[in-house]
Amino acid sequence: MEALIKKRIKQVLKGDQDAFAEIVELYSNSIYQLGYRMLGNRHEAEDIAQEAFIRAYVNIKSFNQDLKFSTWLFRIATNLCIDRMRKKKPDYYLDAEVSGTDGLTMYSQLASNSPLPENELESLELQESVQKEILKLPEKYRSVIVLKYIEELSLNEISEILDLPLGTVKTRIHRGREALRQQLRYV
Repeated sequence: MEALIKKRIKQVLKGDQDAFAEIVELYSNSIYQLGYRMLGNRHEAEDIAQEAFIRAYVNIKSFNQDLKFSTWLFRIATNLCIDRMRKKKPDYYLDAEVSGTDGLTMYSQLASNSPLPENELESLELQESVQKEILKLPEKYRSVIVLKYIEELSLNEISEILDLPLGTVKTRIHRGREALRQQLRYV
């Protein structure tokens, strides 16, 4: 896939905007998921994804083609998420309790196509709990936990994305995992 991406980048550099649309198509879901996992808000995740692709397109000339494009793109998106977390505390969450209900969230109102709704609900509740606890982590731990366990990136890729030494990434993953484990004990 990396060869295809590099080919498309060369086409973009020659002025072919449709080639960049293919790149967006390939990575849009991953970048959105990264934004959602880090910010906990679908609308902000959509904004981050859009901004990441705009920045990538505008700065495509500065991309070093000897490196992986996905790492560069994830770095842009991660930095945007970190900037967003620093600048603004969220006003609302989609998983906030719906007024007039007995502890129900908007997620619990979603219909399921699963044959066993109880299992889906348990899984959803577990995911919500884990996501809530991830959002409580300090940003330096949250970013490495999301990149490692949600996006399943290698330690080297995380190191490149966050521009941190490999040892620091390992330490933050360990400490973030321990903090998350402690938080989940009391859920």
